[in-house]
Amino acid sequence: MRHQSHTHQTNFCSICIVLFSIFIGGLIGTVQASSWPYQDETREQRDARMAWWRQARFGMFIHWGVYAVPAGTYKGEQIKGIGEWIMLRGEIPVAEYKGYAKQFNPVKYDPDAWVRLAKEAGMKYIVITSKHHDGFALFDSKVTDWDIVDATPYGKDLLKPLAEACRKHGIKLGFYYSQAQDWNHPGGAAARGTKWDPAQEGSMDEYIKNIAAEQVKEILTNYGDIAVLWWDTPHDMNEERADALQPLISLQPGIITNNRLGGGYDGDCSTPEQHIPATGLDSDWEACMTMNRTWGFKSYDHDWKSTETLIRNLVDIASKGGNYLLNVGPTAEGEIPQPSIERLKAIGAWMKVNGESIYETTASPFRKHSWGRCTKKTFINGATLYLHIFDWPVDGKLVLKGLKNEVQQAYLLADLGKLKTTKDDTGVTVELPSKPLDAIDTVVVLKVAGALDVEMVLPMQNDKGTVTLSAELADIHNRGYGTHAKLERKNGKQNIGSWTDNRSWIEWTFEIEQSGSFEVIADLSTEAAETKFEVAVGSSKLQAAVASTSGFEQYKKVSLGQIEVSKAGVYTLQINPKKGQWQPINLRSVTLTPVK
Repeated sequence: MRHQSHTHQTNFCSICIVLFSIFIGGLIGTVQASSWPYQDETREQRDARMAWWRQARFGMFIHWGVYAVPAGTYKGEQIKGIGEWIMLRGEIPVAEYKGYAKQFNPVKYDPDAWVRLAKEAGMKYIVITSKHHDGFALFDSKVTDWDIVDATPYGKDLLKPLAEACRKHGIKLGFYYSQAQDWNHPGGAAARGTKWDPAQEGSMDEYIKNIAAEQVKEILTNYGDIAVLWWDTPHDMNEERADALQPLISLQPGIITNNRLGGGYDGDCSTPEQHIPATGLDSDWEACMTMNRTWGFKSYDHDWKSTETLIRNLVDIASKGGNYLLNVGPTAEGEIPQPSIERLKAIGAWMKVNGESIYETTASPFRKHSWGRCTKKTFINGATLYLHIFDWPVDGKLVLKGLKNEVQQAYLLADLGKLKTTKDDTGVTVELPSKPLDAIDTVVVLKVAGALDVEMVLPMQNDKGTVTLSAELADIHNRGYGTHAKLERKNGKQNIGSWTDNRSWIEWTFEIEQSGSFEVIADLSTEAAETKFEVAVGSSKLQAAVASTSGFEQYKKVSLGQIEVSKAGVYTLQINPKKGQWQPINLRSVTLTPVK
């Protein structure tokens, strides 16, 4: 992929003149990739452009369209997968799908209430699907009649009042636009090349020129300031097709785009979907996630994440330097489902007290904490650390190993109650009250002097040469979709559970001072007759097969075999399921014990 830097002012203006000449002539031709309007942008200019987005940390995603009418059911059958993909999953003919628009009548739509809800939740921006893969536009498009004004009884643009409400309440507005997949307009792409209706056949180049480019021009010119353009699923997008769309962002100077246009463009941010990267990413990133299992409304999807999970997701993402784009899927009548509203209000209550620990923060300077997460703000003469405590220490002592700075102040963010700290060669210890102020996440603030000085502390061998790798210190790597492995607490102990997807894997980073042969012992439980996985430490690997422990509640310490570590150093231990031979386990820890 080409490097995404950005243009000087003179180049920018020249590009604008060229583009508007093209627009006036009614032609959207191929434009060279070098016309990406931020091509020569300096780091300082980029930082200034990205500043509001990096400070925001929390936004609302809205998936809304005609798919809310069938709401997951076609011809009496519940269609598998996410709600907004029902046309493709059910292979609904174009003419038949268009009939749903006659029932799309969002008379209960209250854009002001939606924006107020987002603001109350502590969200700083909104991104809404101006057009999803079914090709239906929520705005008054002049290039097609497959839109809210021409195809529905509602007959009014849905984006204009939302834009007005965002301006009124000081919320940034972004538009999602499906530039490649379009299952209604001839020539639009379909996932995996699947087309099921002759009405979908046509030239994709003509589709890009006559539909996608023209509609992007509409959404970037008719709704005031637009902060984000969120491309999606670049199926069949080559460089030439991307170059017909990318220069259009010049219509909104300073706009931020993501990495899903295709054609070799990286955009401004990465977009992990439905998962949180185990250790964050090296570039700007935004995790987009649902509250239940679908983006678009499905009437029977009641698998809602808890408020605890959503708040801790937000904190986890911020602690890794990312943004959280949390989705709602309104009904065909224009209502956000009540479970979403309840959770957003609960998040808002927490953010009202603790928002300072999220907004304008950057990633944790620490490797990993067993008790929670850390966010930070740095200044010329010091730093503020926000310690997010998920699991309250039984002994009332919060240990920050590796922190070398002198602590100037320590207090509880919720009530400003002062806390005592002590410092020694290993780090800083904070003395806590007997109980947390908030069971989900109580935030402790540490103000420290000078530039942050944190020594990276890894699990190490004890005096007997044993290394213990506990569940809470593991980095859990999940794929975008599937049943995610996650950290859970059962019977007072942490374990990695819900590990049913064989694409999920885990790892620990640790240090070995005394090399040799080690027996690998796992504290786990499983109800399967047998499950198989690979354990790797550096280049040394072993194939493990574990029999049933008589159920998930029955933990057993099982020897997985021996691994050789030839020299001292920093290592990772990985557990990777064997495809086709993996059955779920719960895992509390892995121990490496020297073989005498």
